[in-house]
Formats: sequence, structure tokens, C-alpha cells
Amino acid sequence: MGQQHLIVIGGGAAGFFCAVNAARLNPQLKVTIVEKNNKVLSKVKVSGGGRCNVTHACFDIGELVKYYPRGVNFLKKAFHWFNTNHTVQWFNDRGVQLKREEDGRMFPVTDSSQTIIDCLLREANKYKVEVLFQTDVKAITCIDGIFKVNTGAAAPLTADYLCIACGGYPKASQFDWLTQIGHTIEAPVPSLFTFNMPGNNITQLMGVSVETATVKIAGTKLQQTGPLLITHWGLSGPAVLKLSAWAARELAACDYKFSIVINWLPAFNEHSLKDEILFIRSRDSSLKISGRNAFGLPSRLWQYFMELCEIKPDWRWADLPGRHQQKLIQALTAQLFLVSGKTTFKEEFVTSGGINLQEIDANTMQSRLVPHLYFAGEIMNVDGVTGGFNFQHAWTSGFIAAKGIAAINLPAK
Repeated sequence: MGQQHLIVIGGGAAGFFCAVNAARLNPQLKVTIVEKNNKVLSKVKVSGGGRCNVTHACFDIGELVKYYPRGVNFLKKAFHWFNTNHTVQWFNDRGVQLKREEDGRMFPVTDSSQTIIDCLLREANKYKVEVLFQTDVKAITCIDGIFKVNTGAAAPLTADYLCIACGGYPKASQFDWLTQIGHTIEAPVPSLFTFNMPGNNITQLMGVSVETATVKIAGTKLQQTGPLLITHWGLSGPAVLKLSAWAARELAACDYKFSIVINWLPAFNEHSLKDEILFIRSRDSSLKISGRNAFGLPSRLWQYFMELCEIKPDWRWADLPGRHQQKLIQALTAQLFLVSGKTTFKEEFVTSGGINLQEIDANTMQSRLVPHLYFAGEIMNVDGVTGGFNFQHAWTSGFIAAKGIAAINLPAK
């Protein structure tokens, strides 16, 4: 029996992690990465503004799975084998220390994504992982336990084991080469996008952000609380991005035309804010409303609310008519906006959708339909609410696939 061959399709985080770990765990294995572009680890390079948001400082599996809109039960099993603790240790063992930031994101202490890339490339060189660039897979077949990988070149590549880690696809038709071997696909829809509000005058406040606001999709229970940023096209920031992930399917179904309700002061509801304003009116009765922003909102945003609620610049708190007071309460706790369209950023593009998780064993990442076929990363119907969680899933699934492949191949002692 000759040397066994693993081909990993995709040179991103998940594919690379599978390849280098499989080669390390089983030195008898020949490992080849095929990448359709002329460079590897491109998402790693640009993520976190070029610093690489390697993972998120969430070390409890029960808590960690709450950050994944899709795939919770699958991930509970997978994270048992490899989770955030293991990621930090894996990089640390190879001389790459990670640091935690206030918001929980974890970066290399160098603040450079190149540190992560160099570490993975060193591992690939150390364990003789071959990388074929500009090699686009057109079809795969499996005959008598041998995979044939058709790349459009004269002769197909052959492998005993195959790990598919080619990332997510925005169009269902792009999965055809996988459905042809029997797998089913949850139709892909975008996740992690910003909300467009063309023509809304709040966009004149672009660049203004609030530390905490609650954004709710009208008529649903879907909502998120967190930092909110006003942009020249609408709304962005963590609250919106997380909401887009949780509501990815619902928003695709309505073609990104929907309404949102914003509570700019999530510590209050309509009733408690009314009580608070009555207290402010008695305490600050002689002060001008426009000059006295009692809620710590950015001044440009406060002036926007003054104009929106037709509160005159020289009115004092004592002068505020009941009708205008009610308008202000409504605007601050339940402002309604129409959203029409979304903006996704190419580097940060994430899809919800992919290989149906019921067809994959979470303990090995092996296909339940085709022996010796494995999956890693975003090709599966798993996605996280921000980049660090998506990377954690990449490391987890890549490692588990590597372990599964290496174990099958381990030479008898």
C-alpha cells in the first residue's frame, strides 16, 4: 500500500488548519492544498482591519454556542473536541501569543495578521504540505474509494481523503459540484450586513455613534442591543451586524425591505422615560432643552431629535408642551425606520447556508454519505455573529477533520 494522500480544497483558515494538523498528526500522509486564487489565507490577512480577530474570549462552550445563529447543537459537540481554549494554546505552543481586548475580541500581541499567516506557513513548510495555486475544482467523483478531483487540467488529481474547506458561496448553483456527490445544501443567504435607508435625513449624521442602542425588526421578536453607527447609507455597527446574522433568512425572504424600531436609550422604555423626563423638568426647569442633553447622547444626535420633534431652540424644560414631550419619548424609545437594501463588504462577506449539518458527523467532520470525505469551515451551514466566532469555527472544524483523517491513517503500532 503506497503513501496515502489527503487533498484539502481551499487555502483559507479552515483548510490550512486541517492540512497542517493532519500532516503533523500523521507524518505518513501526503497533504496537498488546492487553492483557486494565487494566494492563501486572504480573509485572515484582512480581518480585524489587518490585525486578525483570531477568536473571541469566550471559554465556556454553553456561552460560546450562543454566538452562532445557525448550528448550535452541532457546535456543542464540535467544541467539546476543540474550542477557544485549544485555539489559544495551539498558537501559544508555536510562539504566537494572543491578547484579549475589552470587547472580547482576541488578536495576536503583534497586532498583525501576518503573524498568524507566518505561523501557519511555517507549519506547512515544516510538515511538507504542498500548495497548488490557481487550481479551481470543477467536479469530484469517488470510485472504489479513490477521489478524483477535476480541475480542468489534463489529468485529475487523485486522493484517498478529501476535505472541502472552500468557504461559503453566495449562489446555490455554485454548490452543484457538491450536490452531484449526494449532499444537500441549505440555500445561501448573506449574513453580517448593514442596513440601507436611502433618502432618510438621519444619514446626514454619518459618523455619529452611540455606545448602546436596541434595534428590533418590526413585527418580530428579533432584536439586538449594542453599539450603533450612523453611516452615509444608513445604519451599521455591532447591533446591526449581529441582527443581520440572526435575521438573515427572514430579511432575504422580504428582499431586504423591512422596518426597524430603535430604542436609543435601552435603559428606558416609554413609561420609565416619561417618569425620567418629568424628573428632569422639575430639576432643570430653567435650562434650555436643546443645550441640556440629559441622556449622554452625542450632541449632533440630540440636535437631530430637537428638530425632529419640533422643539424650539429657546424652549426651556419648563416650557415643553405635552405633545412635543410625547414625540420626544417616542423618538428616543421607539423610532421607526424603513430599510430598503443592504450593504455587504467583500472582505467580511459571510454566508448563512451550506452543507446540511445532518449529513456531517460533528465528532469527525466526516460526511455521513461519502466515506473519507470531510468538511471544514464556512462551506457548512454554520455562521457566527462576528469574524472571531467564524474563525473559531474554522479552527475547530479544521482541527477535528485533521484528527479524524490522521487517526484513520495512523500506522499500526
